[in-house]
Amino acid sequence: MSENLFNTLLFFGTVLLYCGGVGAAYWFFGKIGLYIWTALSAVIANIEALVQCNMFGLELTLGNAIYASSFLVTDILSEKYDKKSAQKAVYIGLFTAFIWVAATQMITLFTPNANDFIMPHLQKVFHVLPRIALASVFTYAVSQTLDIHLYHLWWKLTGKTERFLWLRNNGSTLISQLTDTIVFTLIAFAGLFPWQYIFTLCWTTYMVKALVALFDTPFLYLTRKITPLEQKQIARYE
Repeated sequence: MSENLFNTLLFFGTVLLYCGGVGAAYWFFGKIGLYIWTALSAVIANIEALVQCNMFGLELTLGNAIYASSFLVTDILSEKYDKKSAQKAVYIGLFTAFIWVAATQMITLFTPNANDFIMPHLQKVFHVLPRIALASVFTYAVSQTLDIHLYHLWWKLTGKTERFLWLRNNGSTLISQLTDTIVFTLIAFAGLFPWQYIFTLCWTTYMVKALVALFDTPFLYLTRKITPLEQKQIARYE
């Protein structure tokens, strides 16, 4: 099996893991589970975004699947609760990302002893991380807020019916992900790579994000029908 094919298959595996993880988090823990997933995805996405690899016959950065799952979270919160609940998830993601950047930079300030072997590797990763993370924080705030507003705009136009759920999901996510991809790629990688590579990275990354956005639609339909366990327990005692 070629490296490209292996990475492609592994990517679809991560999409299933992350989208399924969102659904499981909601089923087990309700709204709180979605907020937990938001914080978790903010950390994992910033780490994965440092990795360059080939899949689908393209040159891509990792982090697209876990990052796209955060849009699934805000869509679920918009669909089943309200705009305020979805916006709260964005604030949680921003807070997590800021603390993550601060903590990782403080780690590298420590002086390791003679038995340490990991600090040089952490410094190599975390010295690149601030630019990636800050770019991620800025684009996350812009694109997620745009996604929420677009979702509720489609909601007003179509009504809160399951028939147009696919339109609310994809009509908001595909546009906001395009904005996110262009802004993030320019801020994070301008000056680090040739412009031709950056433009290639931009459109290939968006193609993958769009694919994940389409792939997560069935999970949104599924979570729309899920009643979290905690709500079932509350109903049982009422």
